[in-house]
Amino acid sequence: MKSSILSIFFLSLSVFATAQTKVTIFGDSYSTFEGHIPSTHEPWYAPVGSMFCKGDNDVKTVEQTWWWQVIEKMGWQLETNNSWSGSTVGYFGYQNENYHVRSFNTRVAYLGDPDIIFCFAGTNDSWTGENPGEYKYANWDENDMWYFRPAMARLCSTMKQNYPNAKVYFILNTELKDWTNESVMTICKHYGIPVIVLKDIDKQLGHPSEKGMKAIAEQVIKFCQDNK
Repeated sequence: MKSSILSIFFLSLSVFATAQTKVTIFGDSYSTFEGHIPSTHEPWYAPVGSMFCKGDNDVKTVEQTWWWQVIEKMGWQLETNNSWSGSTVGYFGYQNENYHVRSFNTRVAYLGDPDIIFCFAGTNDSWTGENPGEYKYANWDENDMWYFRPAMARLCSTMKQNYPNAKVYFILNTELKDWTNESVMTICKHYGIPVIVLKDIDKQLGHPSEKGMKAIAEQVIKFCQDNK
């Protein structure tokens, strides 16, 4: 009898574990932390003593990151964190460099098997001097990937097609150019992707501080709870 009860108990634990919501973080520098992203990807946030550690930003532990706080608070589990500092949606990088390798459109194939995807993108596109281009929702070619709007549309389309069972949320940063905000809202509406529009995010060196990370986490959690 006792062994049967124990078997049921451990079976229940197993079912609970497999039922946990799996979350993929898909982002740029705001979502990095050294040791918690693919080794080939460049982090921005890192612990004290690391060559990547920024002394003027007070986020020094992974537990301070917005995504860690969200996952812990919601009782979810991390599927993967595919974030890369400086990454752009398409291929247009800083100093007109080709960011094909680190672009969101290239990395979208490597998000695991998530139940939820948080795509936190568009910040670097707004900063690089990239041309917005025209809205285009099909028949993209490689040239389109040098313009934000067609690249963003292909990204959203691919996420929906590749991960049909995942709930996709787009997180929109503060202090971006008006055309970036407009483009994200228009394209995400087209694909039925909810947009979490951030407000009042404290930053140091252009990146969320500890206070800013907490604010992002709180706003993401509230949005998810209000839009179940």
